[in-house]
Amino acid sequence: MTARDFRRLALNLPQAAEAAHHGHPDFRVAERVFATLDYPRRGWGMIKLTPEQQPLFVHTRSGAFVPAQGAWGRGGATMVRLRTVSRTAVREALLLAWRNRAPPRVAALLASP
Repeated sequence: MTARDFRRLALNLPQAAEAAHHGHPDFRVAERVFATLDYPRRGWGMIKLTPEQQPLFVHTRSGAFVPAQGAWGRGGATMVRLRTVSRTAVREALLLAWRNRAPPRVAALLASP
């Protein structure tokens, strides 16, 4: 997975837009961030899962997904090492994060998983 692949997957979701957050590209739906790229450094992304969703990725895809440090990670922010993760896993995580942040009328644009 490359940064370009991550960006393409994020922007392929309905009403997703790219902006910037603290100098890093981020991806938003209805002005709410659901993912960030190149944080904490190049080759990494962040996907905003819920605390309940996070272990599904961290425990089943060890090394590719790790909780962010501190309170941010306890809140569900999950770091993803792009070079070690499959496109399918990133798409699944991005879709969950997008649903978490999208208003109900926008989330309804995609059928439930």
